[in-house]
Amino acid sequence: MRPVVRMTLDNDMSMDIELFDDVAPISVNNFLKLVDEKFYEGVVFHRIIADFMAQAGGYLVNGNSIDYAKECENIKGEFKSNGVENNIKHTKGVISMARTNVKDSASSQFFICTASAPHLDGDYAAFGKVIKGIETVDYLNDAHTVNVGGGLTDFPYPVIRIKKVERI
Repeated sequence: MRPVVRMTLDNDMSMDIELFDDVAPISVNNFLKLVDEKFYEGVVFHRIIADFMAQAGGYLVNGNSIDYAKECENIKGEFKSNGVENNIKHTKGVISMARTNVKDSASSQFFICTASAPHLDGDYAAFGKVIKGIETVDYLNDAHTVNVGGGLTDFPYPVIRIKKVERI
């Protein structure tokens, strides 16, 4: 049986995400380690592009300050262009590891597809899918965003904070 986590936002909306440890075990184990450490509690969604994706896992907001979350180890990118068989398609509700242009640079940041994004298939490590609470994905998709500077051009405002992520 695959692991499932519940992600609850600060407005108490939630989504249950099934994690495909049989397809992307490194990504799933890394994500679950961070879940168990309560790393994601208080982290904000910092990049939302409507009809594409919502990204979190890298920033905290303290008052008027946006701070980096603690640094985490990089993991191997589990996707076809990096030599790993991963046939999960980036469709609405799929969760995938965010990374830089370096294929093995994923660490704590992830994104949830709010629409199909086939151009990501084979180049990003998809590792799960929302199985309950797709309306929360729609809520993220519809968030108002602003440019807060420092490269954060699609920052949701008001802030959308992760209250809790837990195994269920």
